Amino acid sequence: MIRESFKEVVPLPEGVQAEVTGTKVTLKSGSNENTRVFKVKGIEIRKTDMGLEIEATPAKRKMNAKLKTVVSHLHNMAKGLDQEFEYKLAIVYSHFPMSVNVKGNVVEINNFAGEKKVRQAKILPGVQVEVKGKDVSVKGHSKEAVGQTAANLETSTKVRGRDRRIFQDGIFIVSKGK
Repeated sequence: MIRESFKEVVPLPEGVQAEVTGTKVTLKSGSNENTRVFKVKGIEIRKTDMGLEIEATPAKRKMNAKLKTVVSHLHNMAKGLDQEFEYKLAIVYSHFPMSVNVKGNVVEINNFAGEKKVRQAKILPGVQVEVKGKDVSVKGHSKEAVGQTAANLETSTKVRGRDRRIFQDGIFIVSKGK
């Protein structure tokens, strides 16, 4: 017997409402909300009594991998409604003291390696960034948004054109967690 498609059901935690319109999935719990658009060909998402049913057609190895990826994203979305994801970053400098400030939806980095130009890192919607001394905390309910904001901070202080073993200044991810 040949399979035509792969199916998997993602059970929703207690108190989580799901809304599926085409490829857009919105999960709500209280005041928290996570929305994501899944632009994957061959994947269909439906809301059922048991949770969200994801179907991948045709039943090939690559489609199974795509199905498992979508399922993981949905699990992370549901998990983020109950608890916040948090990334901790460290500000490291050797000679020029760097100052980091949050202004609106941007983090400004002043005096990086003695530069006069102010470097900026974008903060994605739904993410809170807090700077305390040499520690930076990035929190939010969307794992992807928190991770991308932390990556924006890290890449905005990337040293280019110099030896990384000597010029070790920057903002670096120290830990990831819930």
